[in-house]
Amino acid sequence: MNTATESQATMQAATIEDSSALTDRNQTTVPASIRKALHLGRRDRIRYEVRSNGEVVMSRAERSPDPAMASFLAFLEQDMQAHPQNIRPVTASSLAEAQRLTAGMEPDLDEALPEDDDE
Repeated sequence: MNTATESQATMQAATIEDSSALTDRNQTTVPASIRKALHLGRRDRIRYEVRSNGEVVMSRAERSPDPAMASFLAFLEQDMQAHPQNIRPVTASSLAEAQRLTAGMEPDLDEALPEDDDE
């Protein structure tokens, strides 16, 4: 048996079990053991398959392009080609202005989301 086949056989034989709790907002953290097994990183998508017997299979979802973003990027590309004179570099002063405008703004990643956030 070659190394790839051995690795695959070992992975199929191994069972990883873990659990997590739902928050008040019906959110959960994927346990580290599961993230590691599925090679999940920040912003990765997860696919859930609920089987007729109630079993849930969770897997790493393949990334699909965001249709809104794809449309926006196509528009941006066309506009840049049609009007290259409007393209401006980010300068030290424009960066400083952006930093001035956002000074003191620190996102609180633990802050509760508004109640209407998931509608």
